[in-house]
Amino acid sequence: MTENQLNLTGNILRIERSSIHDGSGLRTVVFLKGCPLSCSWCSTPESRNFEFEKGFAAELCLGCGKCAAVCKNNAIYIDPDNKAAVTDRNMCSCCFNCANVCPSNAVKIYGKTMTVSEVMDEIKKDEIFFYHSGGGITLGGGEPINQSDFSAALLRESRLLGINTALESCLYGNYQNIEKLLPWLDTLYADLKHMDYGMHKKWTGEDNSLILENLAKVNQSEYSPQIVIRVPLVPGFNDSDENMLATLQFCKGLNNLKGLELLPYHRLGIDSYRYLGLDYRCGEIPPPTAEWLSNRISFLKEHNSELVISSGSGFNAK
Repeated sequence: MTENQLNLTGNILRIERSSIHDGSGLRTVVFLKGCPLSCSWCSTPESRNFEFEKGFAAELCLGCGKCAAVCKNNAIYIDPDNKAAVTDRNMCSCCFNCANVCPSNAVKIYGKTMTVSEVMDEIKKDEIFFYHSGGGITLGGGEPINQSDFSAALLRESRLLGINTALESCLYGNYQNIEKLLPWLDTLYADLKHMDYGMHKKWTGEDNSLILENLAKVNQSEYSPQIVIRVPLVPGFNDSDENMLATLQFCKGLNNLKGLELLPYHRLGIDSYRYLGLDYRCGEIPPPTAEWLSNRISFLKEHNSELVISSGSGFNAK
């Protein structure tokens, strides 16, 4: 890889190690910032915006006033009643001076800029775990294809080191950007959120036509990565028999399909919404039971006994 490619920069949310839910073996997962969709149930709202963001955990605030003292826009004051900092987000420029002086980590920075070389230095630390577990690197988000040159460089450098590569993507974007990643990709984990055009647009902000088109193109690509279809299963949205059958029907046309995973809805990202001052749109939807998930898996297997169908994210379906 050339020095210019190693110096490419990307906006990273975070890097997580030893994941067992993002591909085979132990994975180092690089979460990138920025996503073109706005899924109602999104568990990482801090990954949606390509730009860096500030979160605030009021319960951790000491009311010391250090943040207000360094705010260049006078956007922060200490509420005299609850003795906690309050930020006028319309005035905040996200300079993060407040985060740098906060003694209790109440102010959180979502995002940082890293070069390909810097990310690879982190990935190389885990090579021994990849070797013994059959793991590797996974790019997630946000949406990695939004930073296609940076993502392709990370996958290429990893592949050249003999590290297994995987991509988690909604595939909503320009196919030329997706195509840049395919030569260096072992496995694609592609989301199919809903097969109905209108329902997809209502719950994610965009329709599914481009996603289905891109998935079909990847399936016919000369590079032919293994494809795992993931359905983020949300009660009342996409768990109907009709949508399950439509998903199976689409999967029949994928000749590189490795399996189908159902990812049950959860509420693990609610605190992030609160930290960002955002409303959570699925607050009335209860978390599913293991029995509900088992029912959906059994239904799919009754209609396709050959396809490998499983639950993901550690949910124990009995």
